[in-house]
Amino acid sequence: MNNEILGGVRVLDFTTIVSGPYCTRLLADLGAEVIKIEPPEGDFIRTQPPMRSGKSAYFAHLNCGKKSIAIDLRQAGACELVRELATKSDVLVENSRPGVMARLGLDYATLAKLNQRLVYCSISGFGQSGPWATRSAYAPMLHAASGFDLVNLSYQDGLERPLNTGIYVGDVLGGTYAFGAIQTALLARERSGRGDSIDLAMMDGVLGMLVYEFQEAQFPQKKRANTFQPTRAKDGFIMIAAVKPNNFDALARTVGHPEWMADPRFADAKGRAANWPTFMAMLDEWASTRTAAECEATLNEGGVPCSRYFTVREALAQPHLEQRGSFSVIDDGAGPLKVPNPAFKFGNAAAEARGYVPALGADNVEVLSKVLGYSADRIAALYEKRILHDAGGQV
Repeated sequence: MNNEILGGVRVLDFTTIVSGPYCTRLLADLGAEVIKIEPPEGDFIRTQPPMRSGKSAYFAHLNCGKKSIAIDLRQAGACELVRELATKSDVLVENSRPGVMARLGLDYATLAKLNQRLVYCSISGFGQSGPWATRSAYAPMLHAASGFDLVNLSYQDGLERPLNTGIYVGDVLGGTYAFGAIQTALLARERSGRGDSIDLAMMDGVLGMLVYEFQEAQFPQKKRANTFQPTRAKDGFIMIAAVKPNNFDALARTVGHPEWMADPRFADAKGRAANWPTFMAMLDEWASTRTAAECEATLNEGGVPCSRYFTVREALAQPHLEQRGSFSVIDDGAGPLKVPNPAFKFGNAAAEARGYVPALGADNVEVLSKVLGYSADRIAALYEKRILHDAGGQV
């Protein structure tokens, strides 16, 4: 399948860490030419584990399919080089603290004068304006600031301290929102002929995810919302998600208790909500004599939404994911590794991870010669001026 949805779209990627690279990785998965502009020392994520033979699998996961050019923006002439690249590009994505790109003369207002078709996406913690705009922001603090962490704590029993943060929901969500916003701006450009600026606040993204909690904060309820809790089997846990009435009826029949359907404690959603702890204890009792796999098989057979708890390693080994093509195997120079493909697939176009993982500055010559038409001598002069760098130590 060779149809590239974003084929011919050129993206200048000024992003680092997670949120921006997550966005631009998705653009690359759809065939965009993503040019990652890195400082001389490279993206910080290049040094983060898991490391193999000096290569970061974390970096490969977020940056496969991109090209890398290493530019020292502190050097005279470096920002002029970037502005020239912007005139030949369709999209620019950055996740610097608000104000940084303007000080460099690389903000939307400046670049739009040079290229009115440019779509310029700024990802930040709190947006480009407002009292919090200039605060540094990483996903863990956004989880705290948005209420996400304290809501999650309120759903736990017996805990008083917010849970540790190890999964960066705010970053991934922000990157996904940016990906969607860029597609929308590109579509609008086809109609108007003009690009646009996108001001994406990750804080807003996390708040938007808290659907019930956002409304409950305005209209407090007397009772905490019931949570989906793990059911304990004799060798592990299983999640049972009997959300709708037909799911509950199927559950009652499958576990051998059809009388639950007529029991006033459980017969309707209101009764189940009032007697939720009792109901969950009865499910624990049923599962206690069975393995988690046996519980899952029985419940699946009965049409009850459920799943065993797997580690990520166990999930990656599931035949379903391989058969669906949920991941690709790439090589970053340190050997093969799996990376996820986009969660969506198209019938007539490719949406998949690309195998190339760039070394720092590996594409300096290709980008400047093909995109800007620079000669070898002109590129060499940029190295001599210490504007260009690469992993081989050439400056």
